[in-house]
Amino acid sequence: MKKIAVLGAGMVGRAMAIDLAKDYDVVSVDLDTEALSRMRRDHGIATRQADLSDPQQVKKTVAGMDLVVGAVPGFLGFRVLEAVIEAGVHAVDISFFNENPFDLDELARTNGVTAVMDIGVAPGMDNIILGYHLERMEVNRFECLVGGLPRERRWPYEYKAPFSPIDVLEEYTRPARIVVGGQVVVKPALSEIEPLDFEGVGTLEAFNSDGLRSLVQTCSKVPNMIERTLRYPGHATLMRALRETGFFSKEPIEIRGQSIRPLDLSARLLFPMWKLGEQEEEFTVMRVTVEGPARAYTYDLLDRYDAATQTSSMARTTGYTATGAARLVLEGRYKHAGISPPEYLGKSEENFRFLLAHLAARGVHYRVRETKA
Repeated sequence: MKKIAVLGAGMVGRAMAIDLAKDYDVVSVDLDTEALSRMRRDHGIATRQADLSDPQQVKKTVAGMDLVVGAVPGFLGFRVLEAVIEAGVHAVDISFFNENPFDLDELARTNGVTAVMDIGVAPGMDNIILGYHLERMEVNRFECLVGGLPRERRWPYEYKAPFSPIDVLEEYTRPARIVVGGQVVVKPALSEIEPLDFEGVGTLEAFNSDGLRSLVQTCSKVPNMIERTLRYPGHATLMRALRETGFFSKEPIEIRGQSIRPLDLSARLLFPMWKLGEQEEEFTVMRVTVEGPARAYTYDLLDRYDAATQTSSMARTTGYTATGAARLVLEGRYKHAGISPPEYLGKSEENFRFLLAHLAARGVHYRVRETKA
């Protein structure tokens, strides 16, 4: 039986380990003893404690594995993936790190490693959808609207973080790259707030965020591309006020003789309020539009917390996309030595259909509409 190490035993990492353990020999790796104890006790999954911020521990942990699934916070993601590639092990990664993944491409090619990165819901499935259609038609416009939100709206933020909260703050500060008329345009995060209606949800607000990531480089022939994040109305303005006041700054300031980064203080105050409860209901909503000269395709997703398995929607929509990709790599159905963004995976009709079926079998359904452009 093939061996997989899932690095990170958080909400999404746990869901991926459980799913993959149905077919493979899985070990869950984390520094958190409580999270590992839960994996053993509730799911019978083998565990290993390791400090994943230490590249040498990462290499030692993944030695002899057939595949590594990365589910660490973004600030650790690049170094962890680099260590896995140096160990010569194939990887599927959802950490959404800030660094340029293609900086690791030569290393991965030299070591014969397939490293699929950004393979979540968005980035991830939206890239796969664009990659599939771009292989089959001229695309004039690509748009992705996506958000993960709690069902219950609680003042003042009306938000809970279904993944690493520090990565959420990165979305609110990192300038957003969009493509307009074939040119890359950089706009502030949280800019151009727009109300939009979604069936089954109601009115949400969309704002610019830096979600195109690899698409800016790999799909440059698409003249218009944008990714926008969705939140309940009012959240973006509140976050902009905090950002402009300096609460998200990484530059230290001195307070009563103590040097402190405002971002660290803000994280300490915000994260307890943003912590998603283990059985708290939430949902993921996404709309992906791929438009050509004659036809347009719209993919709609509305997925909710699964009470039966106590699995969050974000863990399902992100994690099961990654476990589908993991199965394709493990079964030799997807081979691409080097860094592989999700859009590469979507080029294959067989792989595209497999991923949609894999998600549907786990209750994650994309509805597609074809219309005249």
